[in-house]
Amino acid sequence: MSTTPELIHSYISNGLDCTHLEVDGDGQHFTAVIVSSAFAGKRPIQRHQLVYAVLGDRMREEIHALSMKTLTPEEYQG
Repeated sequence: MSTTPELIHSYISNGLDCTHLEVDGDGQHFTAVIVSSAFAGKRPIQRHQLVYAVLGDRMREEIHALSMKTLTPEEYQG
């Protein structure tokens, strides 16, 4: 079964409390806009590590390329 944007959306939303989440992709390369208060006070690399932790082994096995924009709710509104 190939990975879809909807699957990645469900993986992220099940593991991270998001106020906004968009995932697009073609089955190989995916982009995500992830808005979560969990990102508050964290540097970009720490935010990405949070998402990678939620995705776990799927990053190696299912998801070959994921480009992320990680924002707090305040950054997203601004």
